[in-house]
Amino acid sequence: MTYAEPAPRRTEPVLKPPVDPDLPHRVARSAAATEGAVTRTADVADWLDERRRAHRFEVERIPLADLDGWSFDEATGNLGHRTGRFFTVEGLRVTTGEGPSRHRWHQPIIEQPEVGILGILVKDFGGVPHFLMQAKMEPGNRDLLQLSPTVQATRSNYTKAHKGADVKYIEYFTEPGRGRVLADSLQSEHGSWFLRKSNRNILVEATGDVPVHDDFVWLTLGQIGTLLRRDNVVNMDARTVLSCAPLPDGDGLALHSDTELLSWFTAERSRHDVRAERVPLGGLPGWTRGEWAVEREDGRYFGVVGVAVRAGSREVARWTQPLFEPKGLGVTAFLTRRIGGVPHLLAHARVEGGFADTVELGPTVQYTPANYAHLAGPDRPPFLDLVLGADPRRIRYDTVHSEEGGRFLNAESRYLFVEADEVPLDPPPGYLWATPRQLTRLLRHNHYLNVQARTLLSCLTSGAVRLR
Repeated sequence: MTYAEPAPRRTEPVLKPPVDPDLPHRVARSAAATEGAVTRTADVADWLDERRRAHRFEVERIPLADLDGWSFDEATGNLGHRTGRFFTVEGLRVTTGEGPSRHRWHQPIIEQPEVGILGILVKDFGGVPHFLMQAKMEPGNRDLLQLSPTVQATRSNYTKAHKGADVKYIEYFTEPGRGRVLADSLQSEHGSWFLRKSNRNILVEATGDVPVHDDFVWLTLGQIGTLLRRDNVVNMDARTVLSCAPLPDGDGLALHSDTELLSWFTAERSRHDVRAERVPLGGLPGWTRGEWAVEREDGRYFGVVGVAVRAGSREVARWTQPLFEPKGLGVTAFLTRRIGGVPHLLAHARVEGGFADTVELGPTVQYTPANYAHLAGPDRPPFLDLVLGADPRRIRYDTVHSEEGGRFLNAESRYLFVEADEVPLDPPPGYLWATPRQLTRLLRHNHYLNVQARTLLSCLTSGAVRLR
């Protein structure tokens, strides 16, 4: 008698919950911990000062002709590097609307198609998640050195196109299996100054020992929130990654359902007709090129300038580059009110010429007041004067933060949360009330919220501000 071999037993795959239900509560536990298990909050300022003393940082403004390796193309006037790498400064023509409502403008724009990595390592100490932050110098920051993500690198950086040193910890974000991914999405850069530029925003939880180099420190989310109450300490790239950390649902109620919010936003994207066309920088209407800058003839908005940089702690120690320099301090604010006892934020479906899609959700107000000083009455940007004239008792948060210091010079905005119970539940077209949790849920996906909205959400996620 013969016996058949038994069929191999089929191994069923191990299924997982589609969402980790504990992660938002772990994030909240870290946000509530205003002291860490590794570093005292009171010691962070001295540590940053010590890192400034440990390296030599110098930034000097130079004539555009002195940019080493950079030149204006004879045919187009575009400003680029001789290697063809890094980025170029080109012209952009933006047209919005149709017929009598059509609006057109021209501006310089940064063309940098490569996707960068903004990543933060997370690790539990004493049962509380801590975040590995870097003291990083950026030439455009007024204070130069600020807290940044564990990794903040363009593809040119981590593939060593600069012929510089290795990017520390990059393997956690480029090699599968190095840790557990907590958040990972493509998010836009500044749509007013970058053309369709995105970065990969990643939070990765390390599973083993992580060596800590001199320019890095473990901090809880609550410690970072404390630092977010101080001007120009936590850089833009750190803020955008931290905004992607999920919040607990709270009571889960909102004025509009998630489906209603998405339907409204889809309608906003559909109704806006935005055409952004690359054009030569040379001869750009309304702009002139001088010895020190490419700038508007009326002196408003921003200019393109040159700098020479020396930085002892960067992958490359010396270089020159162009930077965009805004004309004045920005004001960026969410209006907030309780609706049915639940805090809501007034989001704005905002058009910017460099967005990959027509609009992204931005704060209620995102303007540089000096650019609109010549306007009065209904010609003024919506809600700007409400924010500028707000009673201090209604301001829940008010701190100055630097924008992206690797491409912008002294670009700073005053970030605010302002209570505004007088704004109706049915606001003007282009605006909608949403809860912070609804907005952070959108950050699981690409290109819903702009970088300014993400900065303000990071202040909520970290506990820097609590809405009452």
